[in-house]
Amino acid sequence: MKSKIITSDVTDVLDNGPFYHGTKADMKIGDLLTAGFSSNYKPEIIMNHIYFTALTNGAGLAAALAQGDGSERVYIVEPTGSFENDPNVTDKKFPGNPTRSYRSSAPLKIVGEVTDWVRQTPEELQKWRERLANIKADSNAKIIN
Repeated sequence: MKSKIITSDVTDVLDNGPFYHGTKADMKIGDLLTAGFSSNYKPEIIMNHIYFTALTNGAGLAAALAQGDGSERVYIVEPTGSFENDPNVTDKKFPGNPTRSYRSSAPLKIVGEVTDWVRQTPEELQKWRERLANIKADSNAKIIN
């Protein structure tokens, strides 16, 4: 299925993939990844979108940071509907979408799995977790103030 790509005028980047999604969920080829679950980074938030990237190692990092006790998995996915540049990174942090990060409210179909991405060292993962904790603390402070 050919997907329609939606872009914003700030981050006008088109990408034909392949696309990847990192998780600790044990899925099979043909399964659908959908929105509607708790955020890995802010568990109190239910996600309206499913996120993915065109960078294998970026999906691997997402898998390493994902909630749960399962094994880190990077799936090759195909969007089943339209998608857009992820505004959480493109508009706020990296204009032009060099991270090749996207989101969709439509499911992603699993078409394969990658097993050979570059894994973060324990020290690198700890730094990422600390960054995420600081982001969460900052956003909680803004809500209180």
